Amino acid sequence: MIAEGGEPSVQKRFARAEAETKTRTTFLLIAEEYLEQAKERGLANATMRKKEWQIRSLAEPLHHRPISEVTSAEVLHLLKKIERSGRRESAKRLFGTLSGVFRLAVVTLRAENDPTYAIRGALLPPQSVNRAAVTDEKIFGALLRDMEAFTGWRVIIDAMKFQILTMTRPGEVRGAKKQELDLKNLSWTIPAERTKMRREHVVPLSDQAMQIVEANWPDVEGADLIFPSIVSNRKWLSENAFNSVLRRMGYGKDEVTAHGFRATASTILNNRNFEADVIEAALAHQDKNVIRRTYNRATYWDQRVVLMQEGADLVDDFRCGDVPA
Repeated sequence: MIAEGGEPSVQKRFARAEAETKTRTTFLLIAEEYLEQAKERGLANATMRKKEWQIRSLAEPLHHRPISEVTSAEVLHLLKKIERSGRRESAKRLFGTLSGVFRLAVVTLRAENDPTYAIRGALLPPQSVNRAAVTDEKIFGALLRDMEAFTGWRVIIDAMKFQILTMTRPGEVRGAKKQELDLKNLSWTIPAERTKMRREHVVPLSDQAMQIVEANWPDVEGADLIFPSIVSNRKWLSENAFNSVLRRMGYGKDEVTAHGFRATASTILNNRNFEADVIEAALAHQDKNVIRRTYNRATYWDQRVVLMQEGADLVDDFRCGDVPA
């Protein structure tokens, strides 16, 4: 090798690197690297749990396959099997996760192509399923009274009432912490990592929402959650806590869900002719127009303060059986 102008020590390092690369070419090993990178990018805990489940469970047939040998037909067969079982949304989401794993393999020189590229568009679109929601004001009032009469763990009821009063998502409420609440300026800042759109959202708090905060404010050192789990004041309520209580109250999943409370607020407030753009801003919906989106965020705070208080007053009226015209 020296006679031919080569360098044995350099070649030895190349051989060692090549051997090490070959030992890390199975789908599962690269998928684990993909998950680690996703975690470092700051993906929400709920998103990480879903991706881990997709890789550990749904993609199990690929675990021990050399990444460079996985074919488009093999991936399509896996996805179509899930799709035929009726889980179109799961198949679509798994497609995205698999594509991420294969792209990582390509950019780290452990595969020459992404087999998901050739099968784009091969899956059926997910069937749209609206979140069950109560939109009739009288029925909503009856639901609120049922919540008041519920004799189970009170923190879950308070958390659901807080969600209704703030027009937020269940996960945003379950993770609410002391440091996110400004008691002086009556606002709640939800950090970007816990919002669906991955941008910070500041919520004006009505008098009724503040009463719930004050009733649940933790005084225990190291306990920051406003609505902690039943088993520990340092753990979140479970993802299904709200819906479980609704079922125990006698409401079926086709009647109402915790996610549906946002639709309840939107429908009732729009029907009562509140300003549509202010409602959208309160719901943290993202306007597709960047300039308009920036303008809305800058100008609607005062209107949102009024909206949240008037909406909270309406909730009180509904609960008392008084549906104002």
